[in-house]
Amino acid sequence: MLVDNLKIVQGKIQAALQTRKEAKLTGDNVTLVAVTKNHAPEVITEALALGVECIGENRVQEAKHKKEVLPAGGKWHLIGHLQTNKARQAVALFELIESVDSERLLELINEEAVRIGKVQDVLLQLNIAKEEQKTGFTREEYLAILPKLDTYKNVRVRGLMVIAQACTDVEETRPVFAAGYRCFCRLKEARPEIDCLSMGMSNDYTVAIEEGANMVRVGTALFGQRDYSLKF
Repeated sequence: MLVDNLKIVQGKIQAALQTRKEAKLTGDNVTLVAVTKNHAPEVITEALALGVECIGENRVQEAKHKKEVLPAGGKWHLIGHLQTNKARQAVALFELIESVDSERLLELINEEAVRIGKVQDVLLQLNIAKEEQKTGFTREEYLAILPKLDTYKNVRVRGLMVIAQACTDVEETRPVFAAGYRCFCRLKEARPEIDCLSMGMSNDYTVAIEEGANMVRVGTALFGQRDYSLKF
C-alpha cells in the first residue's frame, strides 16, 4: 500500500509544482515529511527503504519509543505542539523542531542545545488562521521575536511552519498559505539563510505547494488511518 500511496503523493507534488504561481524564493523542490503518528515503527523502516528521508512525529514520547526500537536513520522532525517540560528530550531526539510557538520555548530549546553542544534547527510556527485551539505566534508576537533571534546562539531558525484551518472546501485554506508565503519572503529578505516553509498536510498539501510551500507534512495519504489502539 505504501509504495502505491507514495507514488500518488509524489505525483501530486510534481503536478502542484507545475501549477503554482509565484514561489521563486522557496525553489522548485518540495521536502516530503512522512508523518507516522499512531503508526507502528515498521512503517518508518518501509518509508525509509522507499527513499523517504524525513519522518514527522507529533509527540516526543512516541518518537523516543520508535527511535529506541528502530535502527538509526532518517531525519526526524517534531511537528506537534512541544510542551516546555519536554524541550530537553526534543533537542536530543529531533533534527528539526517545526513547532516552536513561543519565545519561552525558544529560550528553553536554546538552553538545552547549549548544554549538549548542539545547534538545533527550528521553524517558527505562525497561527495565521487565528484559531484559538491551535498554538503558534500571533502576528504581534512574531514581529516582536524577530529582532531577538540572533541572541539564541545555539538555535538555527530555518524558516516558518503554518497550519491552515480545518474546512470542507480546501480552497478556503489558500489565503492562509498565501499569507504564510508572504511572511516567508519578508523573513528571507532579512535573513537570507532562511530556506524552509512547511505548510500543508494530507488534505491540503497540493494547495500549500501551489502557494509556495517547500515542505509538506503528509501522514494519512501515505499510511492510511491512524491506529489509536497503539500505545507508546
